[in-house]
Amino acid sequence: MSISRRDLLKGAAVAGAAVSLPVVAEARHTHEVEEDAVGMLFDATKCVGCRACQSACKVSNNLPPDKVEANGGVYDAPQDLNGSTKNIIKAFVDGDQHAYMKQQCMHCVDPSCVSVCMMGALHKEGRGKRDLFKHEDRPYAEVKGTGIVIYDRGLCVGCRYCQIGCAFNVPKFQWDDPIPLIVKCELCNHRREPEKKKGTAYAVANPACCEVCPAQAVIYGTRKELLAIAKARQAADAKKYNPHIYGETEGGGTQVLYLAPAGVNFKQLGLPELPAKSSGAFSEGVSHAPYLYGITPIALYAGLAFVIKKNSDKEAHGEGK
Repeated sequence: MSISRRDLLKGAAVAGAAVSLPVVAEARHTHEVEEDAVGMLFDATKCVGCRACQSACKVSNNLPPDKVEANGGVYDAPQDLNGSTKNIIKAFVDGDQHAYMKQQCMHCVDPSCVSVCMMGALHKEGRGKRDLFKHEDRPYAEVKGTGIVIYDRGLCVGCRYCQIGCAFNVPKFQWDDPIPLIVKCELCNHRREPEKKKGTAYAVANPACCEVCPAQAVIYGTRKELLAIAKARQAADAKKYNPHIYGETEGGGTQVLYLAPAGVNFKQLGLPELPAKSSGAFSEGVSHAPYLYGITPIALYAGLAFVIKKNSDKEAHGEGK
């Protein structure tokens, strides 16, 4: 039985029509921030650009140094996040104005990367089905309510939807690795000290970058504490700061917050302008519905069935000879 190009296209059209059938893909409500969610506050007025945080991140996460070929193979800072870099300092210069910007995972309150990950490889710690999830490189029980966006390499299939879904262009893929993984900041939660630091934010994470910052430009704590600190700094020296706290509302809120110098807007620092509504609230319905309701496999088999039936009818009437 042969399949003509015309019949194949007809089958594809049938499959396309099936996929386009109305599917429940409405935006759900944006998730609310957890009461004990942890995160960071980066103050661009304090950062001196020493990049000690980058080095500490590499050491803590056992990541190799970056090699910049343009400098004759000298080891140096990369230009962007990559498959071996979870944290980077960038410089903003405009005339007499300048500031440094720390780029890393924002640990969104309602992250798009989590909403588009159909395998659950990316998930908010303690939210949902893996409250007691353990494996060889994560030998601890997850803690409810931290809000840390966790990556589980054992569930990742390498689809890279998270890269497309992230508004901050954070998740990176290890293109040169034979067994590639997604790389992103997890707030050094592998350094948690549940017994020693019981009852504090350090019981669930202990970021190396915050420990080594000589200017305390980046600090760690609960999101609630960090927001209070940010507002207190703005109130104490209004002329020094941009009056907005980035991450308080953007994209449904983030757990990594930013303060900028007066006269410098966050877009200049490389942070996107986002509505208060989380994109994850809508993307989850759009990306999951075809699989959740079986639309994709049904459409595929419907198209194939159409082609087979068409060719069978032709052969029965002697048209296919």
